[in-house]
Amino acid sequence: MYYNYEDLHSRPIITPGCEIPANLLQLSHSFGYDSKRRSNLKLLDDRILLFIAGNLLVLLDVPTKEQRYLRSCSGGGIGAVTVHPSGGYFVVAEKGNQPDIVVYEYPTLRPYRILRGKCGTEREYSFVDFNSDGSVLASVGGAPDYMLTLWDWRQEEVMISCKAVSQEVYRVTFSPHDPGLLTTSGSGHIKFWKMISTFTGLKLRGVMGHFGKTAATDIEGYVELPDGKVLSGTEWGNLLLWDGNTIKAEICRKVGQTCHVGTVQPFALEDGQLLTIGSDGVVRGWDFDRINEAKSASDSASSRFELAPINELMIGHNVCLSSMVRSSLPDSFLWFAQDSNGAIWKLDLSFTNTTPDPECLFSFHAGVIQGLDVSKKSHLVATTTLDRSVKVFDFLAKQDLTTSHFNQGGTALIWAPPLVNQSGGLLVTGFEDGVVRILELYNPQSLHELTGRKPGGDAKLRLKQALKPHNTSVTAVAYERNGEILATGSTDCTVFFFVVGEKYRPVGFIQVPGPVQSLEWSPHSHSDNRLLVLCQNGHVVEVHSPDPKAHKSDKTFLMAELPRRSFRFMSIKSHLKWQEELTRGGVEKDTKRMEREKQLNDDKEEDLPPIYIPDPPSPLYCGFYSQPGQFWLSMGGFDSGYLYHCKFSENQDEDPDKRRDKPFDFLPIHNADEDPIRSITFSSDRKLLYCGMHSGAIRVYPLEPHDHNLTSMQAYWSLNIHDNHYGHLRHIRCSYDDLFVLTAGDDGNIFSFSLLSPEELQKNLQRERAEIPSPRAGLESETLSLDIEDPAAYSIEMAKKKLENDQLRREAELRVAEKQRKLAGLQKRFKQVLNDNESLPEHVRLKPEELQLDSHFYEQAEKLKAEKMMEVRRQFAWEQERISIALRKLQNGFKDSLGATVVTVVAIRSNHRVSTYSVALFAQPRSGDGPGSLPSQPSGERDCKKPKAEPPREGNKVEKKDIFRPTLTRPKRVKLGDRQEERLRKAAQRAKLAQAKIEKRKEEWAQIYAEKPKEDYEDPQDLQAIREARENIVDYLVVKAQRVTTEMKKEELLALEKNNREKQVEINGRIWSLRDSKVRLVSSLHAQVQQLQKVQQRLAAHLHRPTPTLPTMLPEETPEERLQCSPATLERYRVLRDHREEEEFEVAELSEVEEELQREEETRLLREQDSLLEQMESLVQQFDTELKQLHSQKLRLDYQLKLADLRVLTVRQEILLLKQSDGRKEAVQEKLNECVEEESSITSKLEECNQQLELKMGEVIELERREKSLAAEFQASLGENNKFEEFLTKVFRKKVKRVKKDQTTNEEDDSEEESDDEWDDSFDSDTEQDVLDDSVCPAGCEPELFENTLQLRESRLDLEELMVEEKNRIEALKREIDALIKKEKLAKSNRKAAEDDLEIINKETQQKLNQLDVMVPLRLHQIEFVVNGAVPSDLSEALVLKDTELNRLQDCIQQLQEEKLHEKDLYRQAKQQHAKLICDCRDMTAKIQVLEEQCNELMMTKFGRLVDLESLQTLSGNRRLEELKHEKLFKEETYAKEIQEWDRRVEEARQALMEVTHCNTEHLRCTTDMLEQKNKLEFQVTARQKKMGRQQFQDYSRCVDQEEIGKLQELVKVQSQDVEVLRREIHLLSSQGGHVLPPDLDWLYGHAAQSSPSVNTQSGE
Repeated sequence: MYYNYEDLHSRPIITPGCEIPANLLQLSHSFGYDSKRRSNLKLLDDRILLFIAGNLLVLLDVPTKEQRYLRSCSGGGIGAVTVHPSGGYFVVAEKGNQPDIVVYEYPTLRPYRILRGKCGTEREYSFVDFNSDGSVLASVGGAPDYMLTLWDWRQEEVMISCKAVSQEVYRVTFSPHDPGLLTTSGSGHIKFWKMISTFTGLKLRGVMGHFGKTAATDIEGYVELPDGKVLSGTEWGNLLLWDGNTIKAEICRKVGQTCHVGTVQPFALEDGQLLTIGSDGVVRGWDFDRINEAKSASDSASSRFELAPINELMIGHNVCLSSMVRSSLPDSFLWFAQDSNGAIWKLDLSFTNTTPDPECLFSFHAGVIQGLDVSKKSHLVATTTLDRSVKVFDFLAKQDLTTSHFNQGGTALIWAPPLVNQSGGLLVTGFEDGVVRILELYNPQSLHELTGRKPGGDAKLRLKQALKPHNTSVTAVAYERNGEILATGSTDCTVFFFVVGEKYRPVGFIQVPGPVQSLEWSPHSHSDNRLLVLCQNGHVVEVHSPDPKAHKSDKTFLMAELPRRSFRFMSIKSHLKWQEELTRGGVEKDTKRMEREKQLNDDKEEDLPPIYIPDPPSPLYCGFYSQPGQFWLSMGGFDSGYLYHCKFSENQDEDPDKRRDKPFDFLPIHNADEDPIRSITFSSDRKLLYCGMHSGAIRVYPLEPHDHNLTSMQAYWSLNIHDNHYGHLRHIRCSYDDLFVLTAGDDGNIFSFSLLSPEELQKNLQRERAEIPSPRAGLESETLSLDIEDPAAYSIEMAKKKLENDQLRREAELRVAEKQRKLAGLQKRFKQVLNDNESLPEHVRLKPEELQLDSHFYEQAEKLKAEKMMEVRRQFAWEQERISIALRKLQNGFKDSLGATVVTVVAIRSNHRVSTYSVALFAQPRSGDGPGSLPSQPSGERDCKKPKAEPPREGNKVEKKDIFRPTLTRPKRVKLGDRQEERLRKAAQRAKLAQAKIEKRKEEWAQIYAEKPKEDYEDPQDLQAIREARENIVDYLVVKAQRVTTEMKKEELLALEKNNREKQVEINGRIWSLRDSKVRLVSSLHAQVQQLQKVQQRLAAHLHRPTPTLPTMLPEETPEERLQCSPATLERYRVLRDHREEEEFEVAELSEVEEELQREEETRLLREQDSLLEQMESLVQQFDTELKQLHSQKLRLDYQLKLADLRVLTVRQEILLLKQSDGRKEAVQEKLNECVEEESSITSKLEECNQQLELKMGEVIELERREKSLAAEFQASLGENNKFEEFLTKVFRKKVKRVKKDQTTNEEDDSEEESDDEWDDSFDSDTEQDVLDDSVCPAGCEPELFENTLQLRESRLDLEELMVEEKNRIEALKREIDALIKKEKLAKSNRKAAEDDLEIINKETQQKLNQLDVMVPLRLHQIEFVVNGAVPSDLSEALVLKDTELNRLQDCIQQLQEEKLHEKDLYRQAKQQHAKLICDCRDMTAKIQVLEEQCNELMMTKFGRLVDLESLQTLSGNRRLEELKHEKLFKEETYAKEIQEWDRRVEEARQALMEVTHCNTEHLRCTTDMLEQKNKLEFQVTARQKKMGRQQFQDYSRCVDQEEIGKLQELVKVQSQDVEVLRREIHLLSSQGGHVLPPDLDWLYGHAAQSSPSVNTQSGE
């Protein structure tokens, strides 16, 4: 069965009644490819590719590049496609309202099957796929339902349908290895499905994948592995291996690198390798066996399984692979790849040496088409997108001519008109960085004829000029109608103007109130040449064409004086809707009916929609001039659905941002409320209006000539061509001859349509290719224009401002330089004055303060200097901190990393010297690095034990339903007296004390039980001693220490190095201190020498003692000064100052007094000279002594450090040996850890199960107790001698089959047959009870008692159901415990085997360690191994041991013997104590049993049953009970009075009864007499009557007597029943502590009334 394609595919929509032909536009070619769509590439055979382009399905022939098209059947677009495994069919899943799935046969392209049904999806299909044999088709829908459906596509029937998830689903596939398994993935999820068969049919059961500690990710692709695992990709480039619904491992490359950069998708499993693609443009092959066995190294979130790829193929740098399809040829390694950046690749994945390079078959635009325009001279079209390319197509020859790439994406494009370029080869393109490039197109074949160079193609684009007028994206470019001015608009709210010429020259720019949407120059029909600027936010600005000569400014290009008019769109749609409602409601009817229906119209006006103004404003999409000052606008958002006719207001003084301008006319657009017009263009004769719609459709409106008001815009022709969801048709253009229409949408597709059939088109055009412009003269000799490649380059305005600012800065710098020059001259003169002043004698020299003109100036200058310095510090604080941190990092990384610099301190009077150690910075090694790092203990032992089993959750708890009890109406609370209040208070205190005592006793018992050791308890100290004894029983010399591991040796090595370093640092510190003291000593000596020189200057020359040689600091003593500059060093670079000349003073002769004073001064100076020399000598000797002591200490430390180095060498050798065995040890240790974890897990589960079992047993006991309590309550409700007791007992005990609650639908379906069988089995057992009708209360039985019995039966049935459930759970727990015990035994045996293997490895390692040679330096007096009085040459048999250790070992022998005797005594005493404790425990147990029996007997004697003594002790005073008692006494008193009153009344009634009885007796006596007389008369009459008459009379009398007797018997029976009821009530009330109620007066009077007529009747007779 086949369908007719012509009857199915969508057709153009034409307004009914119009004469527009159906074939107005005929599809010519598709130049685009929706490369961003998922899985948009399929392969039908070895040469036909299949992909979706908007509402078309394109079949592309790879060798010939020819295209065939299939239209969407729904007209709403195509959601997904797939190919049958046999290649004979392909599937097209539609979009739209409840879309269909069409199966086409290949190669006939006939529709074979159509899958319809509401259960498919509601809006669109996102993916479809066949199973391995092609019998079942799976489809998944998009928003809002996300339905997963399995189809029997050959029968056109739905097999299964269910909701996949509640978020977007990207893929659904069948497992190639198990046809019953499916997988879906999408936004932040992956889900695993399984088809299961039930008696109601197939069902799908899905399990969502849990990411656990791994971050959730969108999953684009996955591969099902043969063993059921699934390998999926991630957004960050790693692979996830799913086992079940959990992640088994995250796979990455070595050193933590991701498998791919960006998104990764696995796509195939072939020949033992798994192939993946990524957004980095690389195909990699991975070892499948290693991936299948992958397992995370630990449970941490950062753990990954590292794996290196075995094969790799780099496609390209600007490639983003999104899907792959394999060639249909058998044993072929060819694949076709979809590149999201707009290409289709052909790949050979054989990964051999002869593998060819990747081949790019087709290249398209990627993403939204930002700009499109057609040539005004030829059948050429140019496009640009954000993929940084500009393409030129020949839509007549249906081929791509040339492509140019740039460093930024294109955003706007226009083809220069013939007025600008006669050849028609000039393009103006705007880019997202604000650059405008002028490109010229030419035919390189013509250039080849001139230059002789080989051409590069049919056409070529060449950069002619690059300009940057804007800082952000260029959104619009337009030439003035005369071709003299070029205008460019941008999102930076500016419009720039250029003068058109050989080189475009900027004129200036204007600022507009919003981002520019489009630019429209006024047509030639308008008198004025103006530009209409349409802004995205609804603003419209009209400016005059600028005069290039009028605007000349050296500072800015801003043309603020350019005349302009502004318009800001104000929404009127809600007002239009309001008017439509008024019209529909009849408000605009004639005035007569308006008066009559005024009230009705007022009511209707209340329901009219309110006036609504959208905020933010609706976006403006497009517009065009109608007449001078008037224009049409197409709005989006809320205001869509109309074309608005607008004009500029006369009042233009208002702020444009505050304007509110309404359109003066409007034109409604059919079906455009949700589908606004995005672009508009006219044919050259303006007879056809082409509209590009938001839904991707084309609309064509025929227009009348000169119809500026669009009154003829009524009928239209519409065709859905681009994607209906995201293919917004933003560009639509007509060719220069109006024979072609070209469209470009946001879905990346470009379509060309012809208005003629192919035959007519060929006949009219008479050529098959478009004409390409020839190169202009001199082009071959021109140099290439400079391009603007830097996105941060200055714009034209910014460059001009920068030039102006640079000029101002240069002028300011010149002025500053001149001021500085003058200031320097004044400073030089002032310094000269200061020098002259210093050269004067002191008595005539001016003081510094005298040189100041005014102190206020100096203070003000200092204040200003301080403020500026603070300001500079604040400004450079952050930079200073940054530089200081950088300096510290450099010092830490280079200088300080070398540790302390080696400093050598030299003695002054001797040759001794001491140097510091070169100590490197101590680096703390990370624990666990390297293969030798082993865990110190098993992970199972490290982890804390699991807590005890918690009580079962709510789902497992026994629901303790309250047993039904009749509700009692509580009387009002009675006020108690003081005595009752005091009694209650004391009772509460006693209960509180008892409760505290019980709690304290419980705590003591809990502490005792906690301290009580278990049955298998053993003292840890004893166990440790036994373990040590077992370890050391063979050889006592075995070290009693922890097992040697690599970590321990590393720690020991670290401790040794740390100790060495600490000692070196300590001695270095002392040497540094000594060096510092020498520095201070040298400084002090220099000061003392200077003082000595001063003293000697005042002494005679013959009295001078020789000055000692001053020590100097050697370079090795102050190595840090090599990096420092002293002030003296800096002084050498300064200008030498002039020194003041010393004045010569004439020496006069001295007097006697002066000579005496001179002698005294000389003596003092001599003493001071000697003191200084002695002091200098003592300081030098003291320093040399300290240095000598430090030198000897350093020698001893050197000896110790050498010994430590020997020990370090030994430890390193031990580490190497330990690392050799670490591999085996790690494997065994890991196995041991797994065994320990398994054992601990099983033990914890076993403990949890045991605890749950105990809880369940307790719950069962509780249920049994409640069941007994329920039965007791039932018996109590019956009372004694109830004649319905047997019936009510049967009702209570009756087994009723009830429907189970909380069953899932699947369980109900599966258990339906079993339930029927159970009903059949239970039918026989209930046959006896079927005769029992428990739906109706029997006559004579109290309804309350019957209802109580039914409710008690319901409670009993609930308890029995709970009992059965708990018993089932207990059985399941017992089975689980048995299984866990077996697993525990197996885990213990495995752990023991692993421990033995580890012990063997440790012993082997220890033996190797024992074989290491250890170097120990010994002195001769320490060697006691003497043979024949001499030390032998071979000391290999000697044992190195300390004397103290030898003595300790000898003493240890005696200690061990004594300890052995002591332990034997302790063992004997412990054994005796143990036997005594067993006897005492047995006696105490017997005594406890006797006491419990006595206690039970006493409780039975006192209470009649066993009670809880703790509850009895804590029983406090019950206020309610006391109130009831008090109320009982009050009511007893009241009832006693009433009883007395009733007794009196009863006595009166009895007296009255006696009187009546006496009276009746008299009447009876009279009656008797009369009867006797009557009898006599009757006897006489009888003798006269016949025998028959006499017999009738006797019968009548007998009947009367029998009726009276029957009435009396019934009365007696009723009274006896009432008496019995009263007796039972009295008994029940007395047993429950209640009170006997007063008799019912109605009942009493009723019986009295019943008895009286009987007596009267008898007396009357």
